[in-house]
Amino acid sequence: MAKAAKNVVVIGTQWGDEGKGKIVDWLTDHAQGVVRFQGGHNAGHTLVVGQGAAQKIYKLNLVPSGIVRDGVQCYIGNGVVLDAAHLLSEIDALEKGGLEVKNRLKVSSGCPLILNHHVALDTAREAKRAVKIGTTGKGIGPTYEDKVARRALRVYDLFYPERFAEKLREVMDYHNFVLTNYLGAQAVDFNQQYDASMQHAIALKPLIADVSAELYAANDRGENLLFEGAQGTLLDIDHGTYPYVTSSNCIAGQASGGTGVGANMLHYVLGITKAYTTRVGGGPFPSELDIETEGVPGYQMSTKGQEIGTVTRRKRRCGWFDAAALRRSARINGLSGLCITKLDVLDGIEELQICTGYKLDGKIVDMLPIGADDVARCEPIFETVKGWSESTFGAKTWDALPKNAQHYLKRLEALCGVPIAIVSTGPERDETIVIQHPFGN
Repeated sequence: MAKAAKNVVVIGTQWGDEGKGKIVDWLTDHAQGVVRFQGGHNAGHTLVVGQGAAQKIYKLNLVPSGIVRDGVQCYIGNGVVLDAAHLLSEIDALEKGGLEVKNRLKVSSGCPLILNHHVALDTAREAKRAVKIGTTGKGIGPTYEDKVARRALRVYDLFYPERFAEKLREVMDYHNFVLTNYLGAQAVDFNQQYDASMQHAIALKPLIADVSAELYAANDRGENLLFEGAQGTLLDIDHGTYPYVTSSNCIAGQASGGTGVGANMLHYVLGITKAYTTRVGGGPFPSELDIETEGVPGYQMSTKGQEIGTVTRRKRRCGWFDAAALRRSARINGLSGLCITKLDVLDGIEELQICTGYKLDGKIVDMLPIGADDVARCEPIFETVKGWSESTFGAKTWDALPKNAQHYLKRLEALCGVPIAIVSTGPERDETIVIQHPFGN
């Protein structure tokens, strides 16, 4: 009889960019499969493997982070919106770099397709907006819109050319009308999109699978699965700082809907959070700091933390750790444990601030409100704690951390109400402190 599988969901608890890629890669040492369940190629995961001359850096958008581990099966679930050209390009680049991808990657036939008109709509709309949302312009939002409006083309449509052409012509007529008559942009060419899609169909066909069935079979064999989220909880379309959010659900529950497995198969939820807070793009940010003035804490977070978006290349906004926002994320996701990343970025800051709550309309609130308008009116309430002068970079045990760093982490744990399971002290795999392993090993 096969041993019982243990499955872990990894999600971001802030506004994305928490360092999920490294942690997924690290945890994959105990998993046989890694699954993406939402978002698209607007996500960016950077993995650092090895040291010195042998060091390799992988930048992934669609392919699950587990691909850099030999023998690990990877899956893209139906909750992901798929740019076929980008996926094929990413696979090609990884295989040229020496990784086996095609024989270890399965893609759900239910993924909605990102097509040229979605990208055109995304960029034209953002250009027209008086107040920018900060979209990546990759067509993610318009594709999810088509999915909800029941006019999306999905991967399985690619393999029925006549049906695909009929559906494509109808949806492009609609979107080209909007592009030309409302947004003042150019129409997208039908023939160019159709021909490209038929070429994509040939290349994608060997990768297509019933991912739900594949995951149940793996679970029945006793294989541990790791469900990998993209973006962060506070960018969730339902629970984030709307409308400054992404277009999908980024929370742990979406691991079920975005892959076709029951919630009873999700055993542990690990929330990834930085030791401070960052945000890319527009939207309210109560604990935000100045990142431009040299010598101030925000500048150190920005420069030492190398806070540049993997996909957008935009500077990330930086601020103090927001425990009130983390409480919201903990509740929404049902967090089992926390992983704190980038602790070393705070080394040398004499005093640290933690946002413990807010003043809103004359009242004290201890949890991030829902919606951007209320969040924008929040005045942060800070608690001051002592910093540390010693380096935490590369620490591998709890006892190797400075006492004040230990106190800081314990205070975060107490304020958020979730135990810290892991502390990441650097980008490499072994720069990790394990307090409680999510897989229980």
